Amino acid sequence: MATARRKQICLSVTPFYHCVTRCVRRAYLCGYDKKNKRHLSHRKQWIEDRLIRLTDAFCIDVAGFAVMSNHYHVVLKVDLEKAKTLSDHAVVDRWLTLYRGTPLMRRYRAGEKIDKSELETVRATVTLYRDHLTNISRFMGNLNEYIARRANHEDGVPGVFWESRFKSQALLDDEALLRTLCYVDLNPVRAKIANTPELSKHTSVHRRLKKRKTGLMPFLKAGESVATSDKVCLSSIPVTFKHYLEILDWTGRLVRAGKRGLIGKDMPSIIERLGYTPQTWLLSQSPNVRFRQKALGSRARIREYCDGIKQRWIWQTH
Repeated sequence: MATARRKQICLSVTPFYHCVTRCVRRAYLCGYDKKNKRHLSHRKQWIEDRLIRLTDAFCIDVAGFAVMSNHYHVVLKVDLEKAKTLSDHAVVDRWLTLYRGTPLMRRYRAGEKIDKSELETVRATVTLYRDHLTNISRFMGNLNEYIARRANHEDGVPGVFWESRFKSQALLDDEALLRTLCYVDLNPVRAKIANTPELSKHTSVHRRLKKRKTGLMPFLKAGESVATSDKVCLSSIPVTFKHYLEILDWTGRLVRAGKRGLIGKDMPSIIERLGYTPQTWLLSQSPNVRFRQKALGSRARIREYCDGIKQRWIWQTH
């Protein structure tokens, strides 16, 4: 039986979550339609554009993503502190850019006069909206509904577009975050859609390399440092982009069981400094595709996560 989302998301333990959604029957509804002999790859850009659009409204950042022909991956970071600092008007304005809202909230947004009884309703609604702006289910629901409606309109058909609700996986420490980002960005390489990460269109690494304003969560800047900790760095991804590219390139050169694609053989020095070998990194680098393992991280962080979601045990691969 499926686990309720509220029992999987624990923002007091980690703000980072890896989410995956697949097309119905795993059909290539974003790839090549063999039956009608037409390309639907332009829908991948729809997903990428909508992801960035939602980060402007929600208090949720995108750390990484990869859009494939029949599914997509996204690594999200919930920014609770940002949501707390937003004014009531800012909260309403963000929410009503995505949804129509009630007539009362539209009047409030327009600056019209509100009486005392209505003001109590407005305050209660603002509290609800503020909570929604940090809700991963709301974020993913908006994204999936938008794409499904647009694709169905293009095809001239009704019906289900996505296979089921999205899968989520908690990322509990810096290592879990980095190896999941590598896993996500290397999806096209592993599937032999692209030869190298920089040629992998509709991925976060490709967007970072091609655009000045990416709309994505930043990496550490050169010269900055993050204290050694089991906690995930909240303000930025805890390595410089240069070092991340070296890690990504090195990881992509390793042969991974069950996958056809790889990059090469040379090993960057950054990996040696981190103390990894090809065997130990590959063992930890593949998040469980079926998401049976609901959280990734050290044993101590997994225990903390279990306490946070009030669960006595959790699947762990070691």
